[in-house]
Amino acid sequence: MQIYSLLYLFLSLISLLFAFNLRTRRTNLPPSPPSLPIIGHLHYLKIPHHQTLHKLSAQYGPVISLWLGSRLVVVVSSLPAVEECFTKNDIVLANRPRLLVGKHISYNYTTMVSSPYGDHWRNLRRIGAIEIFSASRLNKFAGSRKDEVERLLKKLSRNSMYGFSKVEMQSAISERTFNISMRMAAGKRYFGEEVRDLEEARQSRELIKQIVSMGGVSYPGDFIPMMNWIPNGFKRKVWRVAKRMDAFLQGLIDEHRSNKEEERNTVIGHLLSLQEMEPEYYGDEIIKGIVLLILLVNLEFFPSLLDWK
Repeated sequence: MQIYSLLYLFLSLISLLFAFNLRTRRTNLPPSPPSLPIIGHLHYLKIPHHQTLHKLSAQYGPVISLWLGSRLVVVVSSLPAVEECFTKNDIVLANRPRLLVGKHISYNYTTMVSSPYGDHWRNLRRIGAIEIFSASRLNKFAGSRKDEVERLLKKLSRNSMYGFSKVEMQSAISERTFNISMRMAAGKRYFGEEVRDLEEARQSRELIKQIVSMGGVSYPGDFIPMMNWIPNGFKRKVWRVAKRMDAFLQGLIDEHRSNKEEERNTVIGHLLSLQEMEPEYYGDEIIKGIVLLILLVNLEFFPSLLDWK
């Protein structure tokens, strides 16, 4: 037991030295408020965060640097500086931080959202622009969109058949939008009438809710590396949800493969046909990452979907 304690202490010291070395090697950084050892400026971040950052910017300038543990963050609150970040220096600032959720949920940072700028990201962007979101591809799903709109109108007409009735439109439109995306991706409906597999629909909705809820959680190990050595229930939860989501997405792909003789106008079906010709560009993990992105995009515009039961 004493040996393990000494080893833990040694590794902790190495981690501290590494963190401090990262800071001392950075030069020409924007102004920064006083920081504390290990946690840096984390103690400044109080809710609401935007007001805290505004106060710091008013005191130290429109461009300031903060150390969130071992991670360097630059806060920009000047319009000219923001324009420079997204024009002249957009490639330099294109990458996203590598967080625990991205490692497990985003297939080790290989999806379009989490992948660093480079050849792989450019390939994903090409797939999205040409094979999924181009006008010609979207037009192929016009029938699904039309069908879902007709279903919604029929439902509303039934509700008002005998007079005026109160309708909650937000959830109705949100569910139809998700159905359109799911039909586009995999040819399935998970809301409303004619849902083929109610249990699969329920499990998929629950998985997406869990993934979104974890995306808004700040995991200490993402900012203070030594925290990763401490057993943590959040890490286990992320790993379990990632495994379940991967199994769900792989099931959709395998189902398409087994029904190959049936022509299916879906994103998965189209990408699997391309996989036969260029397997190096259309692997299963790439397809699963694209389908997951399509499903999660809905929640950016329709957060009420998180109220699923």
